[in-house]
Amino acid sequence: MRTITVKGTGNVSARPDYIILSLNIEANSKNYDLAMSEAAERIEKLQGAAVRVGYRKEDLKTTSFDVQTRYENVKDRQGNYKREFAGYACSYRLKLAFDFDSKQLAKVISAIADCGAQPELSIAFTVKKTGKSQRRAADQCDGERQGKGGDSLQSIRQYAWAVAQHRLQLGRTQCFFQNKLRC
Repeated sequence: MRTITVKGTGNVSARPDYIILSLNIEANSKNYDLAMSEAAERIEKLQGAAVRVGYRKEDLKTTSFDVQTRYENVKDRQGNYKREFAGYACSYRLKLAFDFDSKQLAKVISAIADCGAQPELSIAFTVKKTGKSQRRAADQCDGERQGKGGDSLQSIRQYAWAVAQHRLQLGRTQCFFQNKLRC
């Protein structure tokens, strides 16, 4: 089997234009219904905070939800440990995403801190649409390849497709095209 490997490095930098707040809530109780209702109350508080700073409650998206049983290791009178039921843990992971605005971020964080839900919070500054940046990096890789006397990625892709078609015509289905881009 033949392999075509394309190597190149493209570097692209872009200013963050998007903020993603990740919020984690966990409610614990020996009673399932209590764990669920505490988690629901905390979610409502977060939704209220989002509404107070200009978002709809639907803008706060649930990305993960689960309920697990918890156990503790307890030492008995003979000194042996045994597992005992400790309760239920109801966990929600949520996100609120919006265009980059540091003043709005400060308002959102203040509202969350004041709402009483006490979530774990992380903030990601990112680029909303990465496709353009990835294409620029790929173009840099292609330019680097051509600058070293190699073929462009486009001509290599066309060659790989021609080889694939030829092998398919011969009844062979083993065609491997490896395109390594570190971008």
